[in-house]
Amino acid sequence: MARNSQITAEGVLNRIVEDSRITGEFKSTSDIRIDGDLNGNLITTGKLVLGVSGRIEGDVTCENAEIEGIVSGKVTVRQLLSLKASSKVEGDIYTDKISIEPGAIFTGTCNMGKVKEINQPTASEKTLQEQAV
Repeated sequence: MARNSQITAEGVLNRIVEDSRITGEFKSTSDIRIDGDLNGNLITTGKLVLGVSGRIEGDVTCENAEIEGIVSGKVTVRQLLSLKASSKVEGDIYTDKISIEPGAIFTGTCNMGKVKEINQPTASEKTLQEQAV
């Protein structure tokens, strides 16, 4: 029997369970569910699900996101960002589409429209970076 040496991320789920704490940048090509704490940036080409007990202190970059917990940092979602009633986001949002349930708390700015590439700064971010130099 021949084995395929390529492993795809489809159907794979990373999970940070409640009472777990991770410090540092987390990169993945698959979906992730966080019910614990992440102190650092999260970059995934998959979907992020942040549970009610989940907390992220850092920037988030992903394909789709469903937020029920707390995020402190910039959130960049290439397709759909869904803020559930229990969510609290403190930071700027860049997304193509957004859904916000009543009760969700959001402090920052929201920029909607096609997010071209994950990890690529937007034109306004580039302008801000140039002004800072």
